[in-house]
Amino acid sequence: MTKYVVIEAFKDAKDGQHIYRVGDTYPREGHKPSKKRIEELLSKGNRIGRPLIVEVKEGDA
Repeated sequence: MTKYVVIEAFKDAKDGQHIYRVGDTYPREGHKPSKKRIEELLSKGNRIGRPLIVEVKEGDA
């Protein structure tokens, strides 16, 4: 499973308003976001207009 880390704090409107803080792993345990949602958060194609998460490559963690 691909893992992501939060690079800018945000409240996830598609995860029950869960607050993600910088450095948190995305998604939190028990939440399975859609591929489209992950793509939104990786890009500026979200309500904040900036990438909010980055992919953690194997060996970077």
